Amino acid sequence: MPSIWCAISGHGFGHAAQVVPVLNELGRHVPRLTAILRTTVPPTFFQDRLTVPWSPQAVQQDVGCIQKGPLDIDIPATWEAHREFHATWESRVNAEAAAMRAAGPNLILADTPYLAVTAGKQTGIPTVVLANFTWHEVLVSLDDIPSEHHALLQSIRTSYGHADMALRIAPGLPLSGLREVVDIGPIAEPASSQRVDLRSRLEIAASERLVLVGFGGIPLESLPWDQMEQMWGFHFLIPVVPPGNFSRIHSWSTVSVPFTTVLASVDLVMTKPGYGTIVEAVALGLPVLYVRRYNFADEAPLVTFLHDYGRGRELSRQDFISGHWRPALEAALSDSASPHHPPLTGASDTAKALLRYFQ
Repeated sequence: MPSIWCAISGHGFGHAAQVVPVLNELGRHVPRLTAILRTTVPPTFFQDRLTVPWSPQAVQQDVGCIQKGPLDIDIPATWEAHREFHATWESRVNAEAAAMRAAGPNLILADTPYLAVTAGKQTGIPTVVLANFTWHEVLVSLDDIPSEHHALLQSIRTSYGHADMALRIAPGLPLSGLREVVDIGPIAEPASSQRVDLRSRLEIAASERLVLVGFGGIPLESLPWDQMEQMWGFHFLIPVVPPGNFSRIHSWSTVSVPFTTVLASVDLVMTKPGYGTIVEAVALGLPVLYVRRYNFADEAPLVTFLHDYGRGRELSRQDFISGHWRPALEAALSDSASPHHPPLTGASDTAKALLRYFQ
């Protein structure tokens, strides 16, 4: 039975959101395909999204960046976590390689863990990187890199270089250090809108705007609750239960609707520029109010993509924290849809490139 080993970064949900449409598309062309999901992303993320049979294996694949909430990287903690991860590098590689041999997949797909690439080389199983950036590109963009980390960075770059092929998802970084890089289109698999049903569940009038406040898989620690509650004409949908009895702030955990459906059913999304939410919002024609981080390497191409093909407005960090949202919300909602439509061909492009490994 054909199978694919998917090493998926657990840094947020964006990497998993890229892999799922690819597996769904590949499953349409490869009968009886099964997927092994080697990741710390919770299995609940895949339950309403993935259409091929899959089995989760909750094993850490990479570090990524250590976050202080979704908007800030804890740079010292990030370097320390990488030091600890690489202190047991050989045993990690050997364990991954042994598990790969036992599973015997046709292909190893890495988005974006370089551990799987190194282990794949050891097994001789074909290994493909699917990514819009590498962790080497992210880490080298951080400020004031201590000299003792230069060898670690070179090791990461070398690990990526072992891949048989890299599929660079648009919009993305160059994937420097990889040998054969093939450009593919943006990846998105938007759900159908259930606007009327969602509003009925939340008891929201048709005349009021529903705003999804979603900053990816790394939760916000706080929001300007009082200012949100006083913003007449708007209701807000958030991933956690709000700390109080609010009439305008709702948790999507109470409505039993998948996140992708929620995203397709709201009037506007407030977020950081992360791959999954930005590209899906553009595909939906959904206005985006974004809060920039300014220190994450793939943010600039995502913002450019949003303004080229979608409807986007920036909200400053200070205005976000203080709850001064209304002017930017109203401006984003009034923006006209872009006349340009992005070629959302990434999943089909990837499936075509990977089919040879299953023939």
